Amino acid sequence: MAIIGYARVSSIGQSLDVQMDKLTEYGCDKVYQEKISGTNAQRTELKKCLDYVRDGDVLVITKLDRLARSTLHLHKIIDELNSKNVGFKVLDQSIDTTTKEGRLMFAILASIAEFETELRKERQMEGIEKAKSKGVQFGRKAKLTSTQVSQLQKKRSDGVLIKDLMAEYQLSKASVYRLLAS
Repeated sequence: MAIIGYARVSSIGQSLDVQMDKLTEYGCDKVYQEKISGTNAQRTELKKCLDYVRDGDVLVITKLDRLARSTLHLHKIIDELNSKNVGFKVLDQSIDTTTKEGRLMFAILASIAEFETELRKERQMEGIEKAKSKGVQFGRKAKLTSTQVSQLQKKRSDGVLIKDLMAEYQLSKASVYRLLAS
């Protein structure tokens, strides 16, 4: 049985020191660590960690949000650990899925986290709608005016090559084709 740690911070400017100290103090035999956003699908150290753990091992992290990018992702990871008969501990939230109480605590906290995420999304959408009703424009500013778009379309119908339109208007090929279709 091995105790395997995983530590993550979201950006290069952040430090892993606090997490590493806690995991070392807990007695982890091996610690995987990375500086990458939780939403990044290319979390190679997490993948290595999950591939490494074996029957009877325990995966230890300091906080739930260090492991998964969403509640669904967290449950997938826990299901994978369960299928390998690997325990899971979260130090700061006193979660230990090797006990029935710990599994209950995990389920409760994961549900609360999912609820909070849904509330945050709802508030964000309300804010966006309110801003739109006040005339706030979202997205990137158009590179061409409607007059320039009409000129571009006319030039193309007159036989001007796409590459020449790209150079003249300083647009990508995709943008030229999108504007021609509009």
